[in-house]
Amino acid sequence: MFDWITAIITRIGETGIALLMFLENVLPPIPSEVIMPLAGFIASRGQMALAAVILAGTIGSLAGAVLWYWIGRKLGRRRMKRLARRTGRWLAVSPQDVDRAEDWFARYGGLAVLVGRLVPTVRTFISVPAGITAMPFGRFLVYTLVGTALWTALLAAAGFVLAAQYHRIADWLDPVSAAVLGTLALWYLWRVTTFRPGPAHPDR
Repeated sequence: MFDWITAIITRIGETGIALLMFLENVLPPIPSEVIMPLAGFIASRGQMALAAVILAGTIGSLAGAVLWYWIGRKLGRRRMKRLARRTGRWLAVSPQDVDRAEDWFARYGGLAVLVGRLVPTVRTFISVPAGITAMPFGRFLVYTLVGTALWTALLAAAGFVLAAQYHRIADWLDPVSAAVLGTLALWYLWRVTTFRPGPAHPDR
């Protein structure tokens, strides 16, 4: 994974960073915790400006978040829960998960969006309840942009600062990344085999 991500970023530059971060938000194939530090490392070698790396990562991540927002907005609560009931086994999302996400969002509002963008796994799907509850798009965009920019800047800066140690880090980054992806695959299989739609709230 280390070499694959490096090759994409080196070959197509900032566009590659934006594309990888977009995909990480839509169908998280690889974690941003790997993409952005690697991009920061490449910037430290003078191949790109650190500011351009952060901007590209922010744009790609923001695009993915906006896509999830509009999915939630267009489907709405009932259709999203119907979708979860019909296909939740494969999406690993139950109607109760939709209820819990919406309750959490209703309690914390914009702060949930901002902080959620800084939390691994949560950051991918926090946009859905924002869309379901029709949070004003401008407000959603501001909170998401702030959280996303902070996250990408922190990770890219870490890769930039740790450049001298990065080849040593690469020795364990690949097996750690593979272990994370393997754990996610096992979790997904467990959700598929144990999925129970259960009753949804009748008034929601």
